[in-house]
Amino acid sequence: MQQVEFTLPVFPRGYHLITETVIRQLPPLPVTGILHLFIKHTSAALLINENADPTVRMDFESIFNHIVPENLPFIRHDMEGPDDMPAHIKAAMMGSGIHIPITRQRLNLGTWQGIYLCEFRNRAPGRSLVATVWG
Repeated sequence: MQQVEFTLPVFPRGYHLITETVIRQLPPLPVTGILHLFIKHTSAALLINENADPTVRMDFESIFNHIVPENLPFIRHDMEGPDDMPAHIKAAMMGSGIHIPITRQRLNLGTWQGIYLCEFRNRAPGRSLVATVWG
């Protein structure tokens, strides 16, 4: 098992394709194995989805903002602004970790799959990730 922790650059709110950024941070990959990628934050998430058409990421943003809008009158946790609690809810819905198979020393993603950083805050810092490779 190998493990690395790294920080992503600062991204604006939205859904960002980070596959190549993640790959550059990984240790040499085994012939076969599993990558577990974990985000150490409660207001952002990781996701695997469409890697070709950027309008998919725009639609994710629109849909999740519709499902979990800001400024709901019953939300109490707003110490860090109106995007704070909605960001926590969206992160809980999306998840903090993903698993990807490793085959022939490469991430075995589908042709149209990529790793997303789902950034739910208006002004977030660089996000910390932990990559654990088994194999």
